[in-house]
Amino acid sequence: MRAAGSVAVRRRVLWLVCGFGVLLGALAGCAGAGGGVAASAGRDWITESDEPPARKRARTRLELATGYFEQGQWVIALDEVKQAIAADPTYAAAFNLRGLIYTQLRDWRLAEESFQQALRLDPRDGDAWHNLGWMYCQDGRWAPSFDAFRRALDTPGYRSAARSWMALGVCQARAGQADAAERSLQRAFELEPGNPVVLYNLALLLYQRGDAERARFYIRRLNNSELANAESLWLGIKIENRLGQRDIAQQLGEQLKRRFPASREADAYERGAFHE
Repeated sequence: MRAAGSVAVRRRVLWLVCGFGVLLGALAGCAGAGGGVAASAGRDWITESDEPPARKRARTRLELATGYFEQGQWVIALDEVKQAIAADPTYAAAFNLRGLIYTQLRDWRLAEESFQQALRLDPRDGDAWHNLGWMYCQDGRWAPSFDAFRRALDTPGYRSAARSWMALGVCQARAGQADAAERSLQRAFELEPGNPVVLYNLALLLYQRGDAERARFYIRRLNNSELANAESLWLGIKIENRLGQRDIAQQLGEQLKRRFPASREADAYERGAFHE
């Protein structure tokens, strides 16, 4: 059935530019473009016979655009999205992906216009609300960012609450709202206790707030998993160093140098830059 391909489009975009390694510095979450096939809770599933020719052409273009987007080829992806929209101007998923592309290109005006159009076409698209919130966050527009994330979380049948709580927490931390950020990140942790980005963000926030003991709980969960990377190991080193656990910090340092010798974190460790 052709529907399966479009469902894959929706799912693949979920962590495209929001992969763990990318996010540990910027720390956020993106949502899928949406394939227009598997509907939200309460809606019927669209099958082959339901799709008019224009939508099929648009969906094919969107699948191509998603592939280019995954590879970081923003301009080529944008061209495919434009062709998808030309084929079917009512395809909300195409506008959602266009918004993601413009967000990557840091063209906030066009990104906002794209997400707003996606939501005019499908107001119940929680992923589009999430992506709009993250775009606002990137642009430093805190109040509309928080509102959009909450609109995503309030969407009936929304299946990515942990991701939106995480992104909301990250943006609240950026806005200087540490208490609210901790509550949001804790909610994300409750929903997805193994999410590496949530673990890192909670540890980082608690470390910055001076609560190294609690920070260690989260960073150890991450660094004891296969998802540890240079950023998480370096944060673990700084936390153990603050707690006076020099031997553990040294063990993590040796692991950092062995696994990520060319990283800036390994360089910082060699310089003893624990307070940078």
